[in-house]
Amino acid sequence: MTSIIICPGIHEPALTEKFILGGLEIYSQSQENSVNILAVPNDGFSALSGLHILQLLSNRLGDRTKSPVIFISFSAGVVGAIAAAYSWQIYGGNIKAFIAIDGWGVPLLGSFPIHRMSHDYLTHWSSKILGSGQDNFYADPPVEHLSMWRSPQTIQGRWVDSSNEVSPPKSSLTAAEFLQILLNRYQ
Repeated sequence: MTSIIICPGIHEPALTEKFILGGLEIYSQSQENSVNILAVPNDGFSALSGLHILQLLSNRLGDRTKSPVIFISFSAGVVGAIAAAYSWQIYGGNIKAFIAIDGWGVPLLGSFPIHRMSHDYLTHWSSKILGSGQDNFYADPPVEHLSMWRSPQTIQGRWVDSSNEVSPPKSSLTAAEFLQILLNRYQ
């Protein structure tokens, strides 16, 4: 069973609930209970702590380090999530993918697939130099930063292959649709 680890930023916890409902509800229903969604508690600055997230993973997954894990992180939560992902992999964990939503300024390099989602083209373009995978997403038209987490199902945007900035066949879609494409790929 795949576990999806949700690593929020520093914001109201209700936004994470909205993200799960708007971005993952359809996906988790279509998987017939074969997916485990673990949301990291949003209690202040713990989102920045890879150690805190790693401890949560150890407590919740126990000896199932070989079980596939997908990280979905947002804003400041990207800092703690990427540190936890590296550590989890060092301990023998199976990282299927890492998805960073508006993780501007956070270097993302790893031996697992990495994808960035950004609230506008400028954030997408300026984040690429800090590492990104082939398939990424940016909102078009641009939206407010928190909108990406609050309501991904309403955010229109572009899917781009960042290795050459070419759009795949279905280049215009919502952020939630893009997430579901990625999750289906790594399921």
